Amino acid sequence: MSKPTETSSELLERLQHQVALFARRAEQTRLGGVGKARNSMDRAAYLLLNRLDREGPMGVKALAESMGIDSSTVTRQVAPLVDTGLVKRTSHPDDGRAVVLAVSPRGRGRLDEVRDSRRRLMAQVTDGWSDGEREVFTDLLVRFNTALADWHAGLGRGDDEAPGAAEDAPRANGAYEPQGDTQGA
Repeated sequence: MSKPTETSSELLERLQHQVALFARRAEQTRLGGVGKARNSMDRAAYLLLNRLDREGPMGVKALAESMGIDSSTVTRQVAPLVDTGLVKRTSHPDDGRAVVLAVSPRGRGRLDEVRDSRRRLMAQVTDGWSDGEREVFTDLLVRFNTALADWHAGLGRGDDEAPGAAEDAPRANGAYEPQGDTQGA
């Protein structure tokens, strides 16, 4: 027996509920997935370390722009990473007055540990899925994240809707740039 066709409203209700469950479970997973402590890393820390690792050393302003967030937010989020030795501050090679942020060797090791744990978790959660199903799900998740980033950037909403900041997502042109963990960081 086939499922009766849902109305658009019913389907959107189911979608919003599943997105809410996904957000909760992603947070639970971040706090205690495979390897428990190895998988646990603050979302902001993970995204900042990922960006610095993938794009290389950069200043606070460039980092903030690349992530679509405010410089003061980056400064606040980077401070504990510097304090714990995961990020190092160095002088800019061309302008000694400017500060450049880079992933430290300790930070790279910790990031690799978390990435590996999260990959193993994704393998376990999607065990029994074909590679094609994993690819389709990933492509749809990228598309969904892109649409959310566009909405936050003001590209998909009316003037009466409040703006927000896209934290780390694909670019507005729809091209995906791997900039962080889109798997529930």
